[in-house]
Amino acid sequence: MSAAHAKLSASGSDRWMGCTRSSAFEAQFPESPNTKFSEEGTFAHAVAEQALSVYLALEVKPLPTELLHYDSPDLRAHVNTYVSFAINLIEEARRKDASTAVLLERRVDFSKWVPEGFGTCDLIVVTDGTAYVIDLKFGQGLRVNAQDNSQLRLYGVGAIEMFSHLYDFDQVITIIVQPRLGHISKEGLTTTELLAWAENEVAPKAKLAWAGEGEFVPGDHCRWCRGKAQCPARNESNLALARHDFAEPASMSDTDIAEVLVKAQQLHAWVRDLEEFAYSQAMAGRTWPGFKLVEARGSRKFKDVTAAAQVLIDAGISNDDIFERNLRSLTGLETKLGKNKFAQLLGDLVAKTNGKPTLVPVDDKRPEFHPLAAAAADFSNS
Repeated sequence: MSAAHAKLSASGSDRWMGCTRSSAFEAQFPESPNTKFSEEGTFAHAVAEQALSVYLALEVKPLPTELLHYDSPDLRAHVNTYVSFAINLIEEARRKDASTAVLLERRVDFSKWVPEGFGTCDLIVVTDGTAYVIDLKFGQGLRVNAQDNSQLRLYGVGAIEMFSHLYDFDQVITIIVQPRLGHISKEGLTTTELLAWAENEVAPKAKLAWAGEGEFVPGDHCRWCRGKAQCPARNESNLALARHDFAEPASMSDTDIAEVLVKAQQLHAWVRDLEEFAYSQAMAGRTWPGFKLVEARGSRKFKDVTAAAQVLIDAGISNDDIFERNLRSLTGLETKLGKNKFAQLLGDLVAKTNGKPTLVPVDDKRPEFHPLAAAAADFSNS
């Protein structure tokens, strides 16, 4: 974890490489406040660093006290999954190569290609001709893949730049571990391929981004831009789609429908961003033509649940009328009992249903669902 932030950061590289004007444009807007999700991720990284420091016999840093309220058995269990993966990788590497180097929370520098470019790797393991760059991602909302991942590649480039003269390796394997999704993704490139990518793809775009030049290019990378709601290019792109006089779907070609579906995803995201921006501005006192702020329906709750229950008991109300007993949720029981004990006791009583099919872009990593084949299988099993 690093307290400093680079102007052209590795974590934001998808954005400033995809839209070289974005870095300079969003600088006029305030930094987004930390969310409970980012704070929880920061705490999870601290727990992971502490556990691996103990294993590696390094100085153990205290956990950030201001984030201790995020500690929980569930968080610890997921972090332990990552820690176990990291330890297994380290031990396997050491069995093959006794001179294996392990670098924890190490800052890497890629400023040769990106002005003032640096980042902090969660874990680097160099062994037997290969450097492993491992990144823990604690989020559970979106799968992140290592393939073509510019953040992880830049970490790999930084590892080459800083350590290739100290350690002998000609391959870099980047790995993303998302324990809450049970997801591990890897990409392997030679050092030659990775450096060529940095020279030919990264450096020219970084030069433009640093100078605030190039073109505004709306896309999926807009999601994390602080200026996404006010970006003129994104607004114009989505307004053009919103004004489009669409034909009946049945009369459109497959190519036209696919093109509209792609743009519609961006349009939905843009509308959500506009709604969030308009709401935050309204809460700050700004008025919008045709709209007003109103209070939603409030909710009720007991000031003191224990005191309320005691009043009812003293009044002679039966326990059956006061209390409800419900089985914990499946996930809650699994967390409480542990996966092995849960499976042993309740595995035969758990029914798993298939999720509803959804239409996604072809580069989504999930396996393709074939409805006709599924229907035929259901018919043969009936």
